[in-house]
Parts: sequence; structure tokens; C-alpha cells
Amino acid sequence: MMTHDAKHRARTRAIRSRMAETGENWTVAARHVDGDAAAPVRHHHESALLRRFLGGGPSEALLLGLGGGIGFMYFVFEYSGHAPMLTIVCQAHPEPMIPLALGRLCVPYDTKRTGSPRVAERNLRAAVDEYGGALCRVGRHELPWRPSMPFPDPVDVAVTGITGDVVTVDDDTVHELPLPDFMAAWSAVKKEKHQLITVTGEATGEPMVAEAVAGTAAKLTGPVMGNNFDVNFGLSGMRKLAAQLPSWGKRWNDLSVPLRRLHECLELEYTTPGATRPLYADFLDEVGAEARLYREAGDVWSALASAALAGKPLEEIAALAGQAAEVESAAVQALVRAG
Repeated sequence: MMTHDAKHRARTRAIRSRMAETGENWTVAARHVDGDAAAPVRHHHESALLRRFLGGGPSEALLLGLGGGIGFMYFVFEYSGHAPMLTIVCQAHPEPMIPLALGRLCVPYDTKRTGSPRVAERNLRAAVDEYGGALCRVGRHELPWRPSMPFPDPVDVAVTGITGDVVTVDDDTVHELPLPDFMAAWSAVKKEKHQLITVTGEATGEPMVAEAVAGTAAKLTGPVMGNNFDVNFGLSGMRKLAAQLPSWGKRWNDLSVPLRRLHECLELEYTTPGATRPLYADFLDEVGAEARLYREAGDVWSALASAALAGKPLEEIAALAGQAAEVESAAVQALVRAG
């Protein structure tokens, strides 16, 4: 009987062989080798957007890993007169992923910002004319096809064309938006107002994989913000979630609200299913690193999300959070050794 490691090595060889034969990227080839070709590809917004913008080439998993990979941020925001608001972010945070991925992919790019809407529009039209498009950071909930929220949470989109005063926007699917509406969304992100990224050439070197893996490990184990909020990040944030979950009944009158939100944060929002861990495991597989523990972590996070959606007892969900933190602790040690 083959051991787990032998099976993993055989799978890796089969995937690489199929990639060489077909030209498929790692993720697509893996689905065929695993006999799951009809299953949907795990979709990560920034990585998939960047892959489309680059015209294919690097896999979504590789771009995720180079762009910071996974992370963990856990906060419960409490404001007078409002119910507590739970937020968990499972991808690398807070450094923007797209410029980091481009830099580690050794792809030259240019970034512009301006406080002037007139200059911003001129920059945008020039980018479309000269480079075929630009990546822009806009107010997520200023876009009419996204759910309305009371704050300008940023999201990256690609502008791939401007015809007259109509902007063609790639935001998972292609939309057309009147220029004034696009400008309003583009102006909504105050700290990165009118940010515009253009890709100015082809890759000049090999992907900086070791740096990317080390960076992910550092964010999971050490300071992220450099202040008192760091207790809410990485392994510390996971353990804090596990410790606080049993007392959520004291913070929310209706537990279905935070439990539904917990499911969303681990499976849907700012993530891919399994808290982005399975897609990150694809990255580790692709670069020849140990991926098993992150696949295991993804399974535990998905089990936790399902338990939350089903309204299971808080103690049961907390136990799963503690289990996930234990697996993640072993997994990040493997990352450190790989680096």
C-alpha cells in the first residue's frame, strides 16, 4: 500500500506531466488528474482578476501565493446603538495582494495615484490606450452590481476599455458603467484615491517563491500591524476566536447573525472555500512544498463553517476552531522549514 507521501509525490508527477503535455496551469491539470474536471475551480478574486488581466500564464494558485497567500484576522467591532459586527479575513492582510504578486512575479508595473479626478481620468484613458487597460482600486459597495454597504470597502477591478463615456469593468464578470459612476467608485477609497496599476512589460526573472512563503509564515506567526491589534492576527487571532466563541451568546441576542457571518467569512467573502487554505495548498504543491497540512486545515475550517451555518452549539464550533489553530500551528512550522 502506498504511503501518503508516496501518493503525494505520484500525484505531483502526474500533474506536472499533464501540464507539460497540455499546457494547462497547475489548478486545471490537478482537477483532471484527481478525476474532478467537472468541479468548479476555487475562485480567489484578486488572483483570478490578475490572471485574466495578464492574459493567462501563471495559475491562480501561484498568484495567490506570491501575493501574500493566506492570513487570519479576527475582529468583533462594537459601536453604541448597533449590534456587534464580526469580521474575519482569511487571506493575507493588510498589504494589497496585486502589486505584491506582480513584484514577486518579476513583472514590471507602474502605479499612479492622484487627488484630482481630472488627472485620474486622463491617466486612465492613457493606460487603456497605451497598455490595453489598468487595475484600479475602487469602493466595493459603490459598484451597482455589488450589495450595498455603508462604507467604501475597497476592491480591485480591471478597466479594459473606455468607449466615449462608458467604462468596461472586469469584476469577476464584465460590466459597463457610465464614466461618472466609475469615477465616484474610484474616488471612494480615500487612502488609495484613484490608484491605477499598469503592467508595463514581460517578466524579467523567476518567481520569488521562497520570499513569498517566508512572508506568509511571518504574518501568521508574528507582528502584522506592529500595534496592540496584532493579537487579532495569525495564529493568535485563531486562538482568540476559539477562546471567545463559547461566550458569543453574551454579545449577540440572535446567534444566527454571527454564525451566518462566520460561515460567510470562512467560505465566501475575502476568501475561497476552506478559508483559502486548499487553494494555498495548490500553490505549495505547484512550487514543490509540503501541502498536506493546509489541505487538512481547509477541511477543518469548512467543517467549522458548516457547523456555524447549521447552528450547532457554540462549544462544538469553538472546539473546531481550536482544532484548526492546532493544525495551522503545525502547518506554519512546515512553511518556516521550507523557507
